[in-house]
Amino acid sequence: MRPRSDRTAVDVAVIGAGIIGLSIAWRAVQSGRSVRVIDPEPARGATFAAAGMLAPVGEYHYQEHDLLPLMLASAARYPEFVRELSPSGEPTGYVRNETLMVGVDHGDRQELADVHLAHRRWELEVEPMTTREARLREPLLGPQVTSAYRVCGDHQIDPRILAARLLDELARSDAAEMVHEHVIGLVRGDAADPESRVVGVRLADGTTLAAGEVVVANGLGATAVEGLPDRLDLPLRPVFGDILRLRVPGTLRPLLTMTVRGRVHGKNVYLVPRTDGTLVVGATQREDGRPGISVGGVHDLLRDAQEIVPAVAELELIEATARARPATPDNAPLLGRVGRDGGGDIPGLVVATGFFRHGVLLAPAAADICLGLLEDRGDARWDAFRPDRFSRPDAAATAGRTLR
Repeated sequence: MRPRSDRTAVDVAVIGAGIIGLSIAWRAVQSGRSVRVIDPEPARGATFAAAGMLAPVGEYHYQEHDLLPLMLASAARYPEFVRELSPSGEPTGYVRNETLMVGVDHGDRQELADVHLAHRRWELEVEPMTTREARLREPLLGPQVTSAYRVCGDHQIDPRILAARLLDELARSDAAEMVHEHVIGLVRGDAADPESRVVGVRLADGTTLAAGEVVVANGLGATAVEGLPDRLDLPLRPVFGDILRLRVPGTLRPLLTMTVRGRVHGKNVYLVPRTDGTLVVGATQREDGRPGISVGGVHDLLRDAQEIVPAVAELELIEATARARPATPDNAPLLGRVGRDGGGDIPGLVVATGFFRHGVLLAPAAADICLGLLEDRGDARWDAFRPDRFSRPDAAATAGRTLR
């Protein structure tokens, strides 16, 4: 059956309405472009489960040195990002609060001390605290906490509120349209040439939507989009995470005033207080291929959270969620244009996926980077994240450097 064309062409088609796709679409509309966002269930994937910690310092892990500048740049962009998104003060879920990093046993203390040495090498704003100072800030910390560090520049946002705000802004714009459908594949200007210009997308219902540029931002679903170059390797794998939401009774509010990131006998747990009186506790990382909620994961999160804040046992469990995050071999995103075999980039195609734990944090930066690509003003600082870096023998030469 021959695909049918639908409506007039738009400037940009964004595949995927998670926090990355929505941010890119909103930024494109701001620039005066017409946009279609295509997703059967907007903001119901990893975005729905995310805790929303804007914590480049707290999220710093070994072997992610090249990712840290992007994380810092995006975190610094957030205050202006939410001001532009909400000029009249509509809720965005953004809260400026610091992070407290704590450890329980000797191994946890040593690991935090080692991480702090790395923080110092990067001149990141992290202050050691005595446990007495930490308990003055957070009186409900438990007696098991034996080490603490204050991360001064971290903040947080509620991804569900942020996504709703982005969806509202796009719905209000005459230049934006939401299409609740699956994308099957890309449409080429020359069907016989897999590296010719991308001119649109083909939907599951047989419709083709024409666009000047197509942004593939549908997370793990990117690997199922037909028409990507055969040699393009998008090495995405699903890393599932269980995350909990608890309600704090009035007698215990505020349970916490800071986000608390804990090491508990070698395991990570975080507790994120929300302004609505709830607490987010997360998150497991498992690659077992099971999309359902892990009973063992829920048990471990509650046990470790209670080690840090014993009063967690008195809260009401109101939600347990599991989602898969799109991870790459180097934990960095696949972000940019795709190179041709003979040099140059395939016109009309941008890839923005593989954000793993950092999708919410990196949303402002990803939106700005993609807009720059749409306007032919790429930023060489981020070439190391090109989506073809795992596909081409000369990727290092193209990108100028490789991720360590």
